Parts: sequence; structure tokens; C-alpha cells
Amino acid sequence: MAQLVTRIDDSLAEQIDDLIHDGVARSRSDAVRIGLEQLIDRHGREKIGNAISVAYRRLPQTDGENAGIQEATRALVEEEPW
Repeated sequence: MAQLVTRIDDSLAEQIDDLIHDGVARSRSDAVRIGLEQLIDRHGREKIGNAISVAYRRLPQTDGENAGIQEATRALVEEEPW
């Protein structure tokens, strides 16, 4: 297992300690691990979103593909029991 060593300012360390106190993380290492996992997840999701966006700009949906979407959406909403 890899080990990372980094320096953080006292204010950030205190905020991490608050997270531990509040039960968000078990330790400083756990807090860093959680933060890195969320950063990596967010970055991956942004990459996927950007790739989808580029693909739709490169090859937009046709009018035929879009036909009926509003009606179908309206029907789905009307089926809800609210």
C-alpha cells in the first residue's frame, strides 16, 4: 500500500479534527482518503460529462430522434400520483 506524506496548515488540520470529532472520518488519514476518493470520483464524472457533451456537439440528435420527447415526458409526469 502506498503512503503519502503532505503538509497542511494548522487551520486545515483543525477542520479535519472537527470532522473526526463529528464522526465524518475516523482519523486524519481517513479524512484525506475520503477527500481524495471524492476528488477522483468528481474528476471522473466531469470527464464523462465532457465526453458526452463533445459527442452530442459533434453528432447532435436529429429532429426525428427528438420527435415525441415532450409528449412522452408529459405522459410520464401525468402518471405520477402526486
